[in-house]
Parts: sequence; structure tokens; C-alpha cells
Amino acid sequence: MTDETTEAHPIIFFDGVCNLCNGVVDLLLRLDRDEQFRFASLQGETARDLLPPLGDDARTWSFVYYDEGGAQLRSDAALAVCQRLGGIWWFLSLARIVPRFLREPVYRLVARNRYRVFGQRETCRVATPEEKARFLP
Repeated sequence: MTDETTEAHPIIFFDGVCNLCNGVVDLLLRLDRDEQFRFASLQGETARDLLPPLGDDARTWSFVYYDEGGAQLRSDAALAVCQRLGGIWWFLSLARIVPRFLREPVYRLVARNRYRVFGQRETCRVATPEEKARFLP
């Protein structure tokens, strides 16, 4: 994937079996009216090609935002997505003024407990025919 491609269509990597993560993807699909984002599960081929190897514990996996500038992780990734969405969502990106050492523990607490609180699927999400063009393998 070229920088030109990721500039036009940044990739949001998510845990494909996590109910919380899939809910966030559903929300982003609705909010992203310009269809700028592409989505790929952390368990998929695109993640294997573009990201470093994942650890064995899925609870430590992170939300990853990948664009022409490279990969951003965890709370930085979420804030970058809000900034890219623009509109009212851009205001959420102002949370960057909160130091990372304060943001990250909150992010990790949610990430570590997401399966217990929100549940998980047996298999990775399968894109609907309408969504198929926005999902990478």
C-alpha cells in the first residue's frame, strides 16, 4: 500500500472479534460520509503486511490508525480519527492537550476489559455487500 493510497484512505485496524470494536466500526461507517476510511481487522492479512506482529494476548492489542504518516496507536489513534472526521468530532481531538500519560491508562483499562464487559464474537466480522469496498482483507 502506498503513502498516496493511505493519504486518501487511511486504514483503521480493529479487533475483529471484539463487540466494542465492531460497534465503533459501525459508528464510523455511519459518520464517515466521505468514505475516506478503510477498515481491516488486526487478525487479517493487511495487518500482517503493514503492522508489527501482534502479541499472544488479544486484550493487549490496540486500535491502530494508519495513514501516510505511519501508524498511531491507542488514544492517539482514536484522536487522529476524530480529527480526520472533522465537524463536531474534530473537537474531541482537542483531548490531545491531555498528556498521554493520563490518557493511556484509561484507554488500557477499557481495552483490557473489553471482552468481559462487551463480549466477543466467535469469528471476525464479515463485511456486508454494501460495506465490502471499505474493508481490506
